[in-house]
Amino acid sequence: MFIRFQRLAAIAVAVLLMVSAFAAPAATAHAAANPEARSESAESGSGTANKERPNNAAMKPVQVFDVAQGKVVKSVPNDKKFQKMAKSWLKSVTGLAPQLTSDNSCTYVYRVPLAKPMEVAAGEVTVATQDLFLFYCQDKPPLLLVFDDARKPYLLLFSKDLKPFIRKVGVPALAE
Repeated sequence: MFIRFQRLAAIAVAVLLMVSAFAAPAATAHAAANPEARSESAESGSGTANKERPNNAAMKPVQVFDVAQGKVVKSVPNDKKFQKMAKSWLKSVTGLAPQLTSDNSCTYVYRVPLAKPMEVAAGEVTVATQDLFLFYCQDKPPLLLVFDDARKPYLLLFSKDLKPFIRKVGVPALAE
């Protein structure tokens, strides 16, 4: 049975809303658990400390959404390696994916916020996006979901190996 693209878009929007809802509590929990980080930012006042922070400190984290549990199960700091991987995925896009088979093999959706908007071309369509949503499905090609400025979804096929990304994130655990 196939999920129509519009249905997939609705699922993706729900994932986006759920992921966004979990991002704020994670940041609050981090600040509560690290009072020195909170006092450091409060004392900086002049704005020079913000210029000295590494770029990944300002980036939103990479998040793992477990489809079966219906929630974000892990957040990891976003860094240059994740940005490089995301850029390589966008460069390897082979086209639009009109539909996705509906089964239990798509277990995780990863949100990879980009440091700056990137453009991706798929056929005659070019989209600038700020976030990538990676659908991980066992024994099936991975899919990228991107949204344009009008929040119109585009599901993309691409040809990069995901093992380095999954190992870095740690979910799911991969056999060596």
